[in-house]
Order: sequence, then structure tokens, then C-alpha cells
Amino acid sequence: MAKHTCGGSTSLEETNVLHIREQIPNLVGVAKFLKALSDETRLKIAYALTIEQELCVCDVAEIIGSSVATASHHLRYLRDHHLAKVERKGKQMFYSLADDHVYQIVKIAYEHSIEEEAK
Repeated sequence: MAKHTCGGSTSLEETNVLHIREQIPNLVGVAKFLKALSDETRLKIAYALTIEQELCVCDVAEIIGSSVATASHHLRYLRDHHLAKVERKGKQMFYSLADDHVYQIVKIAYEHSIEEEAK
């Protein structure tokens, strides 16, 4: 067991600590998911996709104030990390959020930040 730096002991019994450790799942996928949203530009894109269900690359570039190449790079990153999906319609590619989980997480994170700023 690791040495404690908070006064030499914990409030939990060692068996409880071990039990809790065993219950914590592998969170690497969650960390990658949150890392993908930790970039402000990608978060803006994800939030824009909560407002407008589908956006083409050109529209995303206008919304975030970037080049089409930069918007495309961020959209590809979101897609590669399973936060967005893409559909071809004619010659254009349209992006949307991957599923309702992503939608809810983006909206809840925004609501939380607004509540924290109001304190």
C-alpha cells in the first residue's frame, strides 16, 4: 500500500480501499474522450453540433473562424475519437455528433460551467 501523506492514515480500512480500487474500471477510453473535448476549438465545434444537428466543413470553418483545413483537421480528430460521425451528401461531407451521450455531455458541461461562473 502506498505511503499516505495526509497525516499518516486514511479514514478507510485497507480492505475498503482495495475494494474501491477493484471497482474502478479502466478509464483510458474516458480519458481519451475527455481529452478530445479539452481543446477549446473542438469543444466549440461539438457545441455548435448541439445547436445544428449537421454541419458541413465550410460552415464549421465559418463558425469557429478558421480555415477549412483547420476545421477539417478538428472534425477528423472528433470523428477518430468517436465523438462525431460523417455522412457524404453529394459532394459535401456533413458532420454530426456521434450519439446522444456526446450531446448530453457537451450540454451538461456547458451548463455546469455557467453555474460555476454565476457563483
